[in-house]
Amino acid sequence: MKDQFLLDPNATFLNHGSFGACPRVVFKEYQNWQRRLEFQPGKFMTHEVYHYLKEARDDIGKFLNCNGDDLLFFPNPTTAVSNVINSLQLSAGDEILMTQHEYGALVRSWCASAKKIGLTIRQQPVSNPVTTRERFVKEFWSGVNRNTRVIFISHITSSTALIFPVEEICKLASKAGILTIIDGAHVPGHIPLDISSLNCDFYTGACHKWLCAPKGVSFLYIKETHHEQMRPLVVSWGEEGDDPGPTELLKNFQWQGTRDMSAFLTIPAAIRFRKDNQWSIVQEKCKELVKRTADQLQQLLNTEPIFHGSHWLGQMISHPLPTAVPSDLKLRLWNDHQIEVPVFQWQDRQFIRVSIQGYNTWTDVERLIYALKTLLS
Repeated sequence: MKDQFLLDPNATFLNHGSFGACPRVVFKEYQNWQRRLEFQPGKFMTHEVYHYLKEARDDIGKFLNCNGDDLLFFPNPTTAVSNVINSLQLSAGDEILMTQHEYGALVRSWCASAKKIGLTIRQQPVSNPVTTRERFVKEFWSGVNRNTRVIFISHITSSTALIFPVEEICKLASKAGILTIIDGAHVPGHIPLDISSLNCDFYTGACHKWLCAPKGVSFLYIKETHHEQMRPLVVSWGEEGDDPGPTELLKNFQWQGTRDMSAFLTIPAAIRFRKDNQWSIVQEKCKELVKRTADQLQQLLNTEPIFHGSHWLGQMISHPLPTAVPSDLKLRLWNDHQIEVPVFQWQDRQFIRVSIQGYNTWTDVERLIYALKTLLS
């Protein structure tokens, strides 16, 4: 299957989680949209693009089981969440509850707002390793107090690659009147997602990761009750209703200056690619490879995993490295073995994170295990 992607055939790519990889057929669709834009820029940008953006929103809405008019497109989840933070009516003393597993860029976004407004950011500790969903929910929820206004939590964590029980968290938050903002950057195309059933207030996901769209395609779901309070960081022609759009939300956010929106329009093609290649079967094979990879890493590295039970895993596995590892391990994995895989620090430990996508095989994992044996010996 690797030949269906544009990846370097001489490299072992175990880093799909960071930036994704685009299939040839989807990338061709992307280029076709760019050519259409350049063929008649004025007509395309002032008239046609709105129709095609709606088609893309409707398609991803069906895929996520939500209303397409509750979705906005952004280049990445960081930008999406920043627009939510900008729109919330928060006051000094309000608390934002999150875990210690959250994506660093978004933690920084919250901290910047906290300094400006006087918010309190509470990063609630949970057991390491994580064990049961019930224990996780209990430990996390113990961080809620009378000042908690927002829960910001990952559906699948970036560094630790864990699937968090956000369904239970959202249910509790809804009863308590606490807003929920879910960072689902790694979720679309990775695990099933039913936004309507989840009943969160905001949800952001990246389509350029596991849905395999071109780079710079993400969405933000906004529950209808919050549409009116949304204010874009970039104010453009939609502010006074000049920009065409069926709702005030879309008027304010669709047009944010001249930009190439071709990547957004490839979402239907990315969804078709999954159907044409029976992706549910592909994913089951990937998940089995992840379980085998987890076992191999534990045997080789002799360090305790950060989870108990494969129910925490999707198509990624993050495992702690021994304390004595070369500081340039990531670089040497690439330079000496042409293996692309993240090596990073989390909670004062070095970790390696392996992503398994449809183009990966067990041979890729074997190459990594051999390289680690060589470099860590």
